[in-house]
Amino acid sequence: MPQLTEPANLPNPPFNTTGRVFNNTTIRQTIHVTATSPHIRLRISNAFGTTALPVSAVTIARPAGGAPGVPAIETSTLKTLTFSGEPSFTIPNGALVVSDPVDFDVQAGTELSISIFLANGQVTNDITSHPGSRTTSWFTFGNQVTAANLTGPSLQNVAHWFFISTLDAWVPTAQSTVAFVGDSITDGRGSDTDKNNRWPDLLFARVHASGDPALASLAFANQAAGGNRILADGLGPNALGRFDRDVLAQPGVRFVVVFEGVNDIGVAAPTQAAQQAIGDAVIGALKQFVVRAHAAGLPIFGATITPFSAPGFDAAIQAYSSPVREATRQRVNAFIRTGGVFDGVIDFDAVVRNASAPSQLRDDFNSGDFLHPNVAGYTAMADAFPVNLFKQFQGGVDGWA
Repeated sequence: MPQLTEPANLPNPPFNTTGRVFNNTTIRQTIHVTATSPHIRLRISNAFGTTALPVSAVTIARPAGGAPGVPAIETSTLKTLTFSGEPSFTIPNGALVVSDPVDFDVQAGTELSISIFLANGQVTNDITSHPGSRTTSWFTFGNQVTAANLTGPSLQNVAHWFFISTLDAWVPTAQSTVAFVGDSITDGRGSDTDKNNRWPDLLFARVHASGDPALASLAFANQAAGGNRILADGLGPNALGRFDRDVLAQPGVRFVVVFEGVNDIGVAAPTQAAQQAIGDAVIGALKQFVVRAHAAGLPIFGATITPFSAPGFDAAIQAYSSPVREATRQRVNAFIRTGGVFDGVIDFDAVVRNASAPSQLRDDFNSGDFLHPNVAGYTAMADAFPVNLFKQFQGGVDGWA
């Protein structure tokens, strides 16, 4: 999911200078593919750039050994991408570009390496990225998009994605995509870098190993961002505002999962008045997600908000800790479970909460900050997901015309 890059998440010098980023730079990144196809195309985003993004060259290939986060590729698989028939394209500020389709066999559950060369960089320090990639990206000077391995004395790596947005795959009509709208928990905070063990990754592995054709044909689009809120911009645009871009405008989406709200509750002041207001607003916004999904004929499933308090509601340990905020979480979760608005419910709260202290994560699922689960917690969430919802609503839902 494209986001505005915070200053702390910009590349280090010399790839970041005042007023210009990635001058004469090749960026090599890997992504986890979730659809099998012989034809693909890539979307590159300048959604948050304040100036044009001149893309000089782009290639794709299988990473060496099929591994995520590596700087080397299998050159026998190398393909050059074009954009409207040309090898380069200048993307206006706020826009994206879609590459021409290319014949390239990809398999669901494998990795793809993407190399982008910016001859002149981008003349701004406001650029588009996804800081929570949980995947290592590499960059070096010069045009090395066809190189077997990135080299150079200035070679650097960082766990962020830059400029890449989504990979589109040409698939039969029987295949479909699940779009996940979420925050840092869905983005995988607390998971391992270069391991693809966020909870949606683990759910993807589960459905594709099921042997059930209705489940094994699903592709996943993880549209989550760290710090995201439903109602206010922060680390990325608010979820209600990006719903059209990240869900309705994406090709092949037939199911929606919404797992948001913790940051809305956690950022709002821990007073009765503020929490009454934010709880009401979150519930109203959740209803709006459903209205908009149903208008497009899409079934939408809601996930309960997981615990976020430290022992004794100690805000010095976890800033969101508060008995008043916990009451709001319980109120919103009651709506998700029993409001009758969502087509299905994923009760993640029941999966990861501490039975003897329900405002807290289970000790064995706590990544250490009392907010984000660890890999064991993410595994439990993936295992508990009611996958039959995808079969129950395979035909979509009635909508407006």
